[in-house]
Amino acid sequence: MRVDHLFRNARLATMAGPGLGLVEDGVIATGDGKIVFAGARAEMPAVEPAQETDCEGRWITPGLIDCHTHLVYGGDRAREFELRLEGASYEEIARAGGGIVSTVKATRAATTADLTRETLPRLDALIAEGVTTVEIKSGYGLNTETETRQLVAARGLGKLRDVGVVTTFLGAHALPAEAEGDKDRYIDLVCHEMLPAIAAAGLADAVDAFCEGIAFSTEQTARVFAAAKRHGLPVKLHADQLSNLHGARLAAEHGALSADHLEYTDEDGAARMAAAGTVAVLLPGAFYFIRETKVPPVDLFRKSGTAIALATDSNPGSSPLTSPLITMNMGATLFRLTVEECLAGFTRNAAKALGRADIGTLEAGKRADLAIWSIERPAELVYRIGFNPLHARHRGA
Repeated sequence: MRVDHLFRNARLATMAGPGLGLVEDGVIATGDGKIVFAGARAEMPAVEPAQETDCEGRWITPGLIDCHTHLVYGGDRAREFELRLEGASYEEIARAGGGIVSTVKATRAATTADLTRETLPRLDALIAEGVTTVEIKSGYGLNTETETRQLVAARGLGKLRDVGVVTTFLGAHALPAEAEGDKDRYIDLVCHEMLPAIAAAGLADAVDAFCEGIAFSTEQTARVFAAAKRHGLPVKLHADQLSNLHGARLAAEHGALSADHLEYTDEDGAARMAAAGTVAVLLPGAFYFIRETKVPPVDLFRKSGTAIALATDSNPGSSPLTSPLITMNMGATLFRLTVEECLAGFTRNAAKALGRADIGTLEAGKRADLAIWSIERPAELVYRIGFNPLHARHRGA
């Protein structure tokens, strides 16, 4: 059998389950951008590779997937970081006109070229740690023109770098100043102008919303979800981050791909997410950065069988983080996730959170998205802090 590329003398963490799917004497053969074979060398059929790579005993995992980021924005919020250190809460800053709204001002003033230039270093940092697919949300425009510009910039990043980009429309992220406090009128704009325009342009793969006291109610969020359904787009939700508005339950009721943050989710919400197949995306960077004290109910997710993913939540205000490796360490140390849960959180479960069945594991038929690591055991990817053992990254065509 002819193949394009043979990766030999490798150890594999296929993530195909159960567990890490470890293979000590492993090989991967690829063709036409997909995995043809991944498994033990002794079980590989005869192949004729056009190219070979001797991995010299290194480990191969699926390429990492960052399934929740706000990577495209203008400016920064370093001053707000100072204010938080001086005692102001995230909620207080938001109510005073800071937070998301301050980034909206900078993003509205930026051109597509500006946004692209500012975002590339952040994206490059993710790529340098083995990321082969990244989700990027809008949500810093809060009007049709700027939300569109954010998503155009996000799509364009996938042409400038060898990385898969999944885009999410997050118009229901915050209330812009011109809405004059009228959340229902703004949700009308999201549902009847912004979302239809973005869907018609093919700029979004999913629709997200922020369901929280400082953002939008469950009723307003449900309206956004109904509009997304009319346009054939799946939904996701920022849920239960600062309080329990039963966002996890709402997400599950609407068949959401994921519900994210979830610090205040209750047992009913976790069970409903499991039944709906909605992934729990945990974001330890935000938990750490805003000095949250309420830990997500990991035991409830385990008990109910809810799939757990991890993501950087890279954003300017509450998680200026561009390291999936540090995120995994945070997931382990702050949330007490296991090594398997952390690695699954950036591979197979992250893929599920994006509705992507073609990535996330090393199996025949999946995209040949690989990360090759100079490590002695997979636990090193979670254990180390500030150390990047990536040897090479390979992405299927």
